[in-house]
Amino acid sequence: MTTAAAAPSRSGAVVGVLAGAGITVSLMQTLVIPLIPDLPDLLHTSAANASWVITATLLAAAVATPVAGRLGDLYGKRHVLVASTLLLVVGSLVCALTSSLAPMVIGRTLQGVGAGVIPLGISIMRDVLPPQKLGSAVALMSSSLGVGGAFGLPLAAVIAQHADWHVLFWCSAGVGLLVTVLLLLVVPAPKPTATGRFDVVGALGLGVGLVCLLLAISKGGDWGWGGPRTLGLFGASVVVLAVWGWWELRIASPLVDLRTTARRQVLMTNLASVVIGFSMYAMSLIAPQLLELPKATGYGLGQSMTATGLLLVPSGLAMMAVSPLGARLSAARGPRTSLFAGALVISIGYALALALMGSAWGVLVFAAVISAGIGLAYAAMPALIMGAVPVADTAAANGLNTLMRSIGTSTSSAVTGVVLAHMTTQLGPVAIPTENAFRTGFVIAGGGALLAALVTLAIPAARRVRSAADAPAEPTGNETQTTASR
Repeated sequence: MTTAAAAPSRSGAVVGVLAGAGITVSLMQTLVIPLIPDLPDLLHTSAANASWVITATLLAAAVATPVAGRLGDLYGKRHVLVASTLLLVVGSLVCALTSSLAPMVIGRTLQGVGAGVIPLGISIMRDVLPPQKLGSAVALMSSSLGVGGAFGLPLAAVIAQHADWHVLFWCSAGVGLLVTVLLLLVVPAPKPTATGRFDVVGALGLGVGLVCLLLAISKGGDWGWGGPRTLGLFGASVVVLAVWGWWELRIASPLVDLRTTARRQVLMTNLASVVIGFSMYAMSLIAPQLLELPKATGYGLGQSMTATGLLLVPSGLAMMAVSPLGARLSAARGPRTSLFAGALVISIGYALALALMGSAWGVLVFAAVISAGIGLAYAAMPALIMGAVPVADTAAANGLNTLMRSIGTSTSSAVTGVVLAHMTTQLGPVAIPTENAFRTGFVIAGGGALLAALVTLAIPAARRVRSAADAPAEPTGNETQTTASR
């Protein structure tokens, strides 16, 4: 079996296009954030119903990410990658052409399906790039999830403040179409690395289990954490995922190879990813609110929507700048060191937040420090995963790791939302979070980062990043024949 390799002169273009695709997909996560207060009026519905515009994207991304990874391993990663970006384009067009709730939710669901682009892009890099360029390229691709989110907020805020809101989706459709064309023109199409059938039952089981879990997490605050719907969904997720795990262990070609996932390096990396995702998203939720609250509160910073977005741009730049440094640190000291350092830097950033939250420049500084830590951590995660799984399972394994980050961000949204909703004060007729609510959110997120650092210590130490041609230490039951060298 052979794979298509990028010519040395084209390697940079391949990395640029794949990273651009990752950034485009992550933009979808923050595209509607500036619209959240106005969505009920824009869509002629209630605030509770309008929240499905956010929830639908989250659920679709969670289900699509591991499924897209396995489809890519079986049928060709570029084919699935292009299909994902085309669905993003279609979803953007649906949103651009409607002002009603149901079509908007459908469009946002299609946009969420594109989340599989990032693990697929990482896997293609492993297949087509020379080993000496793989580390930095994977680090950039992995961090694109956060970079796109950081840049998406100010861009969306400017457009939403100065143009019709539908323009947001026309722009995302145009960018998605451009990325699709570039993927077809620039990125090689490596041959499938796995054999066997696609596990339809496993995909349905994982989808149902994840939807139950994430729906309970994301809507529990509205429905009541002790309410029958919330508890019923949590209970259903436990039962469905347990049955799903039993099924995955008994078939020859599972959606997710749980035996490989149970290896200590993969398991601990995925657990750390959940907590890092939790810590990352707290900053995205708290910093904009702190910046936009009026100065009359005594702690709000009174910034406009556009100014808030611009103040958070350096955090995206910091993440992008640190990613190659993380790759070098991983190559020199092992990716575990890079992940550990990233978790510590994130915790330091939240400690700075407690001291600097009283000024706009202070928010800029601590947000950039936190983002730098995220860049270090995100650079290490794919290297740790790829160093422990067969080439045939690369996309699926990275898809599962991306899913773990999504579970962390969903949990962060729920926990931070509860803190900000229950620690409030009145500003005229409106209840707003207190200063202590923001501080509590920072402490919880910083504590999460320290927990991630402790989990990282349980990952086996390694002195170097495994190259794309390296085989895992142990064979797995469903491992297929792969190339010994590229």
